[in-house]
Amino acid sequence: MTGRPPYPPFGADTAAQKVQAAEDAWNTTDPEAVALAYTADSVWRNRDRFVTGRAEIVEFLREKWRRELDYALRKELWAFTADRIAVRFQYECRDADGRWWRSYGNELWEFAPDGLMRRREASINDLAIDESQRRIFGPRPAEQRGVPFPLR
Repeated sequence: MTGRPPYPPFGADTAAQKVQAAEDAWNTTDPEAVALAYTADSVWRNRDRFVTGRAEIVEFLREKWRRELDYALRKELWAFTADRIAVRFQYECRDADGRWWRSYGNELWEFAPDGLMRRREASINDLAIDESQRRIFGPRPAEQRGVPFPLR
């Protein structure tokens, strides 16, 4: 099978692997590479935006990472079924004016049999933080993989 392993149906280990792979990909801030994890006709809801297909995903991510500088993300497995995964996440970034933000969110993912995500729904809230409150610095170190992150 071609696609993006691990493939559904998911178990606890493979669902966790899928979540870590997504975190790793998004931390590259490379829109073209990230978009390859989604089906060609993938549909998204991200906050109040609706995106369909890889070309729109790439453009959405380009816009996102032009605004969200020094982006660093953590994802955590929340629940899973055979072909769906729910995650909670937090990311931090700064805007062009130097203000820092922590964004909290939940995502619902649905996968095709080839392991590509065909649906993503994200609900996200933003909190202004002082730079001294930052706790997410770049990609997650190997020793922190699988370690839950604090709610606050």
